[in-house]
Amino acid sequence: MSTASVAVTGLGLVSAAGVGVDDSWRTICAGVSMARRDPALAGLPVDISCTVPGFSPATHVGRRSSLIHDRFVQLTIAAAREAVTSAGLDPRTWDGARVGVVIGCGLGGVSTWERQHRRMLESGPESVSALLIPMLVPNMVAGHLGMEFHATGPNFVTATACASGATAIGTARQLLRDDVCDIVLTGGGEAGVSPLIVTGFAQMGALSKRLDEPATASRPFDVDRDGFVIGEGSGILVMERETDARARGAQVLALVAGYGATADAHHMTAPDPAGVSVRHALRTALADAGVGPGDVGHVNAHGTSTPLNDAAEAAALQDVLGPGPAVTSVKGVVGHSLGAAGAIEAVCTVLAIRDGLVPPTANVTVQDPEIELDVVAEEPRHQRIDVAVSDSFGFGGQNAVLVLTAP
Repeated sequence: MSTASVAVTGLGLVSAAGVGVDDSWRTICAGVSMARRDPALAGLPVDISCTVPGFSPATHVGRRSSLIHDRFVQLTIAAAREAVTSAGLDPRTWDGARVGVVIGCGLGGVSTWERQHRRMLESGPESVSALLIPMLVPNMVAGHLGMEFHATGPNFVTATACASGATAIGTARQLLRDDVCDIVLTGGGEAGVSPLIVTGFAQMGALSKRLDEPATASRPFDVDRDGFVIGEGSGILVMERETDARARGAQVLALVAGYGATADAHHMTAPDPAGVSVRHALRTALADAGVGPGDVGHVNAHGTSTPLNDAAEAAALQDVLGPGPAVTSVKGVVGHSLGAAGAIEAVCTVLAIRDGLVPPTANVTVQDPEIELDVVAEEPRHQRIDVAVSDSFGFGGQNAVLVLTAP
């Protein structure tokens, strides 16, 4: 196995904070929550969501997009186009066989599934679209990116629930270090704001019920947190070996220096309160990066705003990293985008390194006294960041931790 450094040279971001890296990052750094009552969820026990404002499939993807793509693919194509452009790459000139695509996605085309199932019940089997299957299966998000960018190398989707995006980035790094690819488009995409999915999470008691104050509903690490707000979006990174990136004169935004992945093997949905495997994933990622706990200046936390998850994550972070790093959770602004969350947060971590800026965690009015972390709140914090951690945890107890460093 090669030990070549892996660089991030391009970023794309479509989130509830905006379409594009600049708009999203500006809103995230302002700490302005994007949670709203959602008319599409009217009548459900919980009708709050964080959806992408002003996103038009016809404008941002193409006129035929609504006929052939579910929304999770549309969001990802838009983010990927921005990432490839920002990397200064031209798919017409690269060797597609050396370009891979690894995307995290937990659900797939749930809106298409619901819409077509309703059509079948109301109008019969003949009314169901012949494109139902290719629009809903999760692997199609990677497949469409391969077609879009003439990328004929390894092409697949990782599904580790809410850790999917981070798992994809860790996997993409390995493809580069093993010299399987020269370039990998990686990250995550998800569009799970649908009545059935939202109802399922509500039935589990996972969602905030702060219906009268939706903008304050997602409040990671706050003493009054009561659940997450569902979101959607896509974060895409262009990754290359650092030597290749510098040889072509690309701007290296950050290095993906370490990766750790473990399983709790504890419960279907609840985190292991002892956090043994989360701690192991953190330590593995640090060792892989060749850095120590004291080197970490910033953590972009999973920070879902659920009572159990925030407490378990905070205990693990405090135990492994101590009280030093500046911690944030962008889910206070953009909600929880499930399989895309880890990728969106990795993009934000790269931007934090680039700009020397830790965004605030929205809605932290009173930090939970049992969470002994330096949680950044109210205002962004300017600081040099040489080493940062982005961690993600999914149902099934699947954990993924990335260590990113300044170039």
